[in-house]
Amino acid sequence: MPKSLSDFPARETLGDTLGIEIVEGTAGRCVATMPVEPRHHQPLGYLHGGATVALAETVASVGAYLAAPDGFTAFGQEINANHLRPMREGRLTATGTPVHVGKTSQVWGVEVRDDAGHLVCISRCTLAVVPLR
Repeated sequence: MPKSLSDFPARETLGDTLGIEIVEGTAGRCVATMPVEPRHHQPLGYLHGGATVALAETVASVGAYLAAPDGFTAFGQEINANHLRPMREGRLTATGTPVHVGKTSQVWGVEVRDDAGHLVCISRCTLAVVPLR
């Protein structure tokens, strides 16, 4: 049976804390949204880069899990991000697509855009593909 978003049990996670919502998830594309509110700000009142990276890694991790073979999952090993535009409020949409899907690793590229479609952050995440225990 193919993997699906319903495989993720409901529970308190970082994604829940940040308000991340997965809106699309397949082995070839994962899309999530996140509000930008004061809880997502750094001390000067702008979007915290760590919140954006958490959104990007969530998208890459869910997509990589869905792309992994049955009986396997994926865990982030490395992530980088270039923060390109500041934000104070609104909604982010992160779209991840696989750059490489191998037997033991995957690399996902993630674009994070604001409501106007401006690129806020570009990220790349490398994930290890490991057996489920």
